[in-house]
Amino acid sequence: MLNVIRPDGNGVSATDRGVAYGDGLFETIRMRGRQAVLRSHHLDRMVADAGRLGIPVERSDLDAEISRSGRDMVSEYGDGDWVLKLVLTRGDGGRGYRWPVECEPNLIVTSSPMPMLPPSGGVVAAFSQFPLTVNPRLAGIKSLNRLEQVMASREFTGEEFELIMANADGQLLEGTRTNLIVRMEGEWVTPPVESLAVAGVMRQYALECLRAAGHTIQEQVIPPALLSSCGLRGLYLVNSVVGIVAVRRLGSVDLPVDDGLETICDPLKTLE
Repeated sequence: MLNVIRPDGNGVSATDRGVAYGDGLFETIRMRGRQAVLRSHHLDRMVADAGRLGIPVERSDLDAEISRSGRDMVSEYGDGDWVLKLVLTRGDGGRGYRWPVECEPNLIVTSSPMPMLPPSGGVVAAFSQFPLTVNPRLAGIKSLNRLEQVMASREFTGEEFELIMANADGQLLEGTRTNLIVRMEGEWVTPPVESLAVAGVMRQYALECLRAAGHTIQEQVIPPALLSSCGLRGLYLVNSVVGIVAVRRLGSVDLPVDDGLETICDPLKTLE
């Protein structure tokens, strides 16, 4: 049974395993009125990753909660854009890491206003000094264990839209809240899922659009030198809330900016 926790109801239990151990995962969904952007992608990922963690949940229950939240928020947001967050935890459990014998997951539902979208001419990004480590058994899961991103976010000075994180070898993997897609002459480059802390649904959708349009994609970690090579055509940051964002300056280096990815991939076409 799925226990749904909403802001107007009972709060999260002090024994919730998501609170105690980060034992869960979440989705952050851009809404437009009652409809969700990338709805099917979000549902597919949450069910698949919950299965990887051994948390039982039905896709139909999550889908119903998105619909219910859309209806409930009409009075506050109308037909405008807003953000729905679904946090799925294993539920309540006693002391210790071992799972409870019977699992009754909690689904914590919250909403927030849509953040201001970045300018179309591109944004400023910088390199984070905090390294990103990825356990291959947990790669790609948008779990509640996001301390590395929290620590990296302390480095924001106010000018940057995003900080880009690297592994211990200095190879670039992702932003604190975005995935990376690089446009090179004749191909696109993005780190593979097995190297990522979070494999975003916007990343997945963008790659689907590129493949459908016949483009070549190389999935590999990104050496910093690639972003200063003569073949670079653009660096994009992508997530399901802000969509596709071009980077015009990375650190102290100006980057080329084009609208190549935006013309191929429009997430607002996925409204359901």
